Formats: sequence, C-alpha cells, structure tokens
Amino acid sequence: MPGASSSGQAPTLCPVSTHRLVETTRSRHVSIAERLSEPTPTFSFEFFPPKTDAGEQALWRALRELEPLGPGFVSVTYGAGGSTRDRTVRVTRRIAEETTLTPMAHLTCVGASRSELASVLGEYADAGIHNVLALRGDPPGGPGSLFEQHPDGLARASELVALVRSLGSFEVGVAAFPEGHPEARDLDHDADVLVAKAHAGAAFAITQFFFDADDYLRLVERVRSRRCDLPIVPGIMPVTNVSQIERFAVLSGAAFPTALAERLHAVADDPAAVRAIGVEVATGLASRLLAAGAPGLHFYTLNRSTATREVYAALS
Repeated sequence: MPGASSSGQAPTLCPVSTHRLVETTRSRHVSIAERLSEPTPTFSFEFFPPKTDAGEQALWRALRELEPLGPGFVSVTYGAGGSTRDRTVRVTRRIAEETTLTPMAHLTCVGASRSELASVLGEYADAGIHNVLALRGDPPGGPGSLFEQHPDGLARASELVALVRSLGSFEVGVAAFPEGHPEARDLDHDADVLVAKAHAGAAFAITQFFFDADDYLRLVERVRSRRCDLPIVPGIMPVTNVSQIERFAVLSGAAFPTALAERLHAVADDPAAVRAIGVEVATGLASRLLAAGAPGLHFYTLNRSTATREVYAALS
C-alpha cells in the first residue's frame, strides 16, 4: 500500500555522483500514464514480496491467474521500513523476465542513502523496468512515530521523484490519500503535497485504499483546483479477512465504515460469506468510481486472486 511524505516543501536535492542509468536491450518501456489516458479504464494489481516458500508459491499462482486479465501493470511493494527491498527487487525482476505483465517497482526513502537508492534503480533498469512508484515510506516505528531521514538520504517523496527522474528514463508514480495522509495538517495541505510531487516529475498517482467514493472525488477536485491534471488512480481492497482489513485500516489511517464492519463481523466465521460481502462492496465502489471518470482501478490483492477476479468479472 502506498505511503508518502506529508511535507509540501520544494525538493532540496544534493548532487548525486551516480551517472545517468543506461537502458538495456531487454527494456520494455511501457508508459503507465499513456495507458491511463486511454478511453478504456486501466486495471492494475498490487502484490507484496513473500516471506516463505509457500508464500512465494501463492504469489506466483495469483500472478498467473490474473495475467490472462491483461492488466495495464502490476506492482510489488516494499515491506515496512524498506525491510523487503531485496525480495521486492528479485520478484519485480522475475515478473519482467518471466511474464507478459508490465511491472512497476516500489522504492522508498526509508533507511536508504542516495547512492543506495541509485543502486536499486540500476538493478531495475538492468531488468528493463522503467516504471517506479516513489514513496517516502512509513516510519519504521509504526503509526504515530516520527520519520527519520537517513543521514545521506531523502526527507520526502517529492525529492525521491526528482532523484528517480534524474537517473534514467523512468516514469514515476506516487501515492495519494483520499482521506488525507496521517501526518498532513489538513486536506488542503495534503493536496498541496500531491501537487508538489507532480511538479517534481510524477506522471500519475495511486491512492491508498478507501471505502467512500466521495473521499476520492473530493481529492481529485482539490488537485484540479490547483491546476494540476495528474491522473489519480483509486486503490481498491476487496475485504476477505475482517481482522486483517481492520489492522490495515489502523496502519493506513483509513476509515473502516461501521456499517460494513457490523456486516462482516456477523459472518466472520464464514470465509465465503466475508468474501462475498467484500466483493459486493468493492464492486459497488469500483462501479461508482468508473462512472465518475476514474482513469482506472488499482487492486490490492494481498497475493490472492479470487476476490479480485470476482470484482473484475462483475465489472466486466
């Protein structure tokens, strides 16, 4: 799930000694922003790096089951504090080399120097990966803790966007927050931060998951009122596990609707019933967003394909 800095200040990058990265002959540079500008909505899927062999098998099973749907792109997250960086790079590289999917790599500022960030970008470029989601990242201490900048690192997502853009032919996406980033002073300040990331070179944004379409529509309105036409893709998370989604809501600051929580808790002992409600709610939300002009939908799959495929089928 995306995370980003709440500071709207202009980037203050120090010089980086790394040379501009060179594209390889394996490069499949597909523009996500161009896909988002097409009349047909773009569907995309997000995965996280597995921690076990069984988890890796589940990830690749989900990838192969979703691949026939022809998503515009897929993304692979970093763990908390950038803890899964090596696995993220490895999984993203495998997707680029072994599937027909267009991968988007995640990159965060947490615990990384400028040279380390440049090194990771070099690995992505070497694998022919040129789409990057640039995030400040969540504080390693969890919700409520302060973000600590690496002594030779970056303080905010807009700085990371500028760094990525300076090092090669990367197209950069960023995070957006329909309910406001937890560290933002208010929603106007949050919109200013997103616009600053666009000015730094971001080509599109993907939102944190949410449950109220009006929150997304008001975010788009705030950004457009600042004369910024950045494409903003809503993030959708079909509920398949009650305790898991409630935990994610706490971590992200997203509001979990009371009425939905009551419906889910009433059938918490029946996984099929929970998934059915999750699919129903996600389909309704997605339908309204597309009808209102959203350029696409980004599904947080949790490395499972069933609920996402069911929502996709309902929309189709």
